[in-house]
Amino acid sequence: MIRDATPSDAIRIAEIYNHYITHSIATFEEQPLTAAEMQERMSPQQFRVPWLVMEGADGIVGYAYASRWNVRSAYRFTREASVYLSPQHIGKGHGTQLYRNLLDRLRVEGVHVVIGGIALPNAASIRLHEKMGFRHEATLKEVGWKFGKWIDVGYWQLTGLNTVGR
Repeated sequence: MIRDATPSDAIRIAEIYNHYITHSIATFEEQPLTAAEMQERMSPQQFRVPWLVMEGADGIVGYAYASRWNVRSAYRFTREASVYLSPQHIGKGHGTQLYRNLLDRLRVEGVHVVIGGIALPNAASIRLHEKMGFRHEATLKEVGWKFGKWIDVGYWQLTGLNTVGR
Protein backbone atom coordinates (compact mmCIF):
# COMPACT_ATOMS: atom_id res chain seq x y z
CA MET A 1 0.00 0.00 0.00
CA ILE A 2 1.28 3.47 -0.90
CA ARG A 3 -0.01 6.43 1.07
CA ASP A 4 0.91 9.97 2.03
CA ALA A 5 3.54 10.10 4.73
CA THR A 6 2.58 11.46 8.14
CA PRO A 7 4.79 13.11 10.76
CA SER A 8 4.83 9.86 12.76
CA ASP A 9 6.49 8.12 9.77
CA ALA A 10 9.62 10.26 10.22
CA ILE A 11 11.18 7.72 12.59
CA ARG A 12 11.10 4.89 10.04
CA ILE A 13 11.94 7.16 7.11
CA ALA A 14 15.02 8.39 8.99
CA GLU A 15 16.05 4.78 9.72
CA ILE A 16 15.86 3.89 6.02
CA TYR A 17 17.70 7.05 4.95
CA ASN A 18 20.37 6.71 7.63
CA HIS A 19 21.33 3.33 6.17
CA TYR A 20 22.22 5.11 2.92
CA ILE A 21 24.07 7.88 4.76
CA THR A 22 26.33 5.44 6.59
CA HIS A 23 26.71 2.64 4.00
CA SER A 24 26.28 4.15 0.54
CA ILE A 25 27.10 6.96 -1.85
CA ALA A 26 23.40 7.26 -2.80
CA THR A 27 23.29 10.40 -0.67
CA PHE A 28 26.12 12.82 -0.03
CA GLU A 29 25.01 13.44 3.53
CA GLU A 30 27.52 12.10 6.02
CA GLN A 31 25.80 12.43 9.41
CA PRO A 32 22.70 10.40 10.30
CA LEU A 33 19.48 12.34 10.83
CA THR A 34 17.21 12.27 13.84
CA ALA A 35 13.50 11.68 13.43
CA ALA A 36 12.91 15.35 14.30
CA GLU A 37 15.26 16.48 11.52
CA MET A 38 13.50 14.21 9.04
CA GLN A 39 10.11 15.45 10.20
CA GLU A 40 11.25 19.02 9.53
CA ARG A 41 12.28 18.05 6.00
CA MET A 42 8.88 16.47 5.45
CA SER A 43 6.98 19.60 6.45
CA PRO A 44 4.66 21.03 3.78
CA GLN A 45 6.47 24.36 3.98
CA GLN A 46 9.70 22.66 2.93
CA PHE A 47 8.61 20.94 -0.29
CA ARG A 48 4.91 21.50 -1.01
CA VAL A 49 4.83 18.16 -2.82
CA PRO A 50 3.86 14.72 -1.58
CA TRP A 51 6.03 12.52 0.55
CA LEU A 52 4.85 8.97 -0.03
CA VAL A 53 5.51 5.79 1.93
CA MET A 54 5.03 2.18 0.95
CA GLU A 55 3.82 -0.15 3.65
CA GLY A 56 4.40 -3.88 3.67
CA ALA A 57 3.64 -6.62 6.17
CA ASP A 58 6.49 -5.39 8.38
CA GLY A 59 5.70 -1.65 8.23
CA ILE A 60 7.21 1.03 6.00
CA VAL A 61 9.53 -0.51 3.40
CA GLY A 62 10.34 2.62 1.39
CA TYR A 63 9.50 6.20 0.60
CA ALA A 64 9.58 8.72 -2.23
CA TYR A 65 9.44 12.49 -2.40
CA ALA A 66 10.19 15.40 -4.70
CA SER A 67 11.83 18.72 -4.01
CA ARG A 68 12.10 21.93 -5.97
CA TRP A 69 14.95 21.86 -8.44
CA ASN A 70 15.74 25.53 -7.87
CA VAL A 71 14.00 28.33 -5.98
CA ARG A 72 13.94 30.71 -8.98
CA SER A 73 10.44 31.25 -10.34
CA ALA A 74 11.13 29.95 -13.85
CA TYR A 75 11.95 26.51 -12.38
CA ARG A 76 8.55 26.18 -10.71
CA PHE A 77 7.47 23.28 -12.97
CA THR A 78 10.62 21.21 -12.31
CA ARG A 79 11.22 18.81 -9.43
CA GLU A 80 13.99 16.49 -8.32
CA ALA A 81 12.65 13.12 -7.22
CA SER A 82 14.10 10.59 -4.79
CA VAL A 83 13.16 7.05 -3.83
CA TYR A 84 14.70 5.08 -0.97
CA LEU A 85 13.94 1.49 0.03
CA SER A 86 14.96 -0.49 3.07
CA PRO A 87 17.83 -2.75 1.97
CA GLN A 88 15.84 -5.98 2.38
CA HIS A 89 13.14 -4.70 -0.01
CA ILE A 90 15.37 -3.79 -2.96
CA GLY A 91 14.75 -5.66 -6.20
CA LYS A 92 11.09 -6.47 -5.55
CA GLY A 93 9.49 -3.78 -7.70
CA HIS A 94 8.78 -1.44 -4.80
CA GLY A 95 10.90 1.36 -6.24
CA THR A 96 8.94 1.21 -9.50
CA GLN A 97 5.62 1.35 -7.66
CA LEU A 98 6.69 4.29 -5.51
CA TYR A 99 8.11 6.19 -8.49
CA ARG A 100 4.96 5.63 -10.59
CA ASN A 101 2.78 6.91 -7.78
CA LEU A 102 5.02 9.93 -7.20
CA LEU A 103 5.08 10.79 -10.92
CA ASP A 104 1.29 10.53 -11.08
CA ARG A 105 1.02 12.96 -8.19
CA LEU A 106 3.52 15.38 -9.73
CA ARG A 107 1.64 15.25 -13.06
CA VAL A 108 -1.59 16.28 -11.31
CA GLU A 109 0.30 19.16 -9.66
CA GLY A 110 1.38 20.45 -13.08
CA VAL A 111 5.05 19.45 -12.92
CA HIS A 112 6.61 19.32 -16.39
CA VAL A 113 10.15 18.02 -15.74
CA VAL A 114 11.43 15.58 -13.15
CA ILE A 115 15.15 15.17 -12.53
CA GLY A 116 16.90 12.26 -10.89
CA GLY A 117 20.42 12.79 -9.60
CA ILE A 118 22.38 9.54 -9.25
CA ALA A 119 25.74 9.17 -7.53
CA LEU A 120 27.78 6.91 -9.78
CA PRO A 121 28.17 4.02 -10.09
CA ASN A 122 24.63 2.86 -9.30
CA ALA A 123 23.33 0.44 -11.92
CA ALA A 124 20.07 -0.30 -10.05
CA SER A 125 19.09 3.37 -9.86
CA ILE A 126 19.98 3.93 -13.50
CA ARG A 127 17.79 0.95 -14.50
CA LEU A 128 14.90 2.29 -12.41
CA HIS A 129 15.09 5.79 -13.88
CA GLU A 130 15.36 4.54 -17.46
CA LYS A 131 12.49 2.11 -16.88
CA MET A 132 10.39 5.11 -15.81
CA GLY A 133 11.26 6.99 -19.03
CA PHE A 134 14.11 9.18 -17.78
CA ARG A 135 17.02 9.90 -20.13
CA HIS A 136 20.61 10.55 -19.16
CA GLU A 137 21.38 14.22 -19.78
CA ALA A 138 24.62 15.00 -17.95
CA THR A 139 27.36 13.70 -15.71
CA LEU A 140 29.26 15.99 -13.39
CA LYS A 141 32.68 14.60 -12.58
CA GLU A 142 34.08 14.38 -9.06
CA VAL A 143 31.54 16.73 -7.48
CA GLY A 144 31.15 14.73 -4.26
CA TRP A 145 33.66 13.47 -1.71
CA LYS A 146 32.57 10.60 0.51
CA PHE A 147 34.25 7.54 1.98
CA GLY A 148 37.65 8.90 0.94
CA LYS A 149 36.97 9.13 -2.78
CA TRP A 150 35.62 11.49 -5.44
CA ILE A 151 32.19 10.64 -6.77
CA ASP A 152 30.54 11.56 -10.07
CA VAL A 153 26.85 12.44 -10.28
CA GLY A 154 24.71 11.69 -13.30
CA TYR A 155 21.47 13.51 -14.04
CA TRP A 156 18.52 11.77 -15.65
CA GLN A 157 15.53 13.79 -16.84
CA LEU A 158 11.89 13.01 -17.59
CA THR A 159 10.42 15.77 -19.75
CA GLY A 160 6.80 16.39 -20.70
CA LEU A 161 5.24 14.96 -17.56
CA ASN A 162 2.53 17.60 -17.82
CA THR A 163 2.29 19.91 -20.80
CA VAL A 164 -1.18 21.28 -20.09
CA GLY A 165 -1.55 25.01 -19.55
CA ARG A 166 1.90 26.18 -20.61
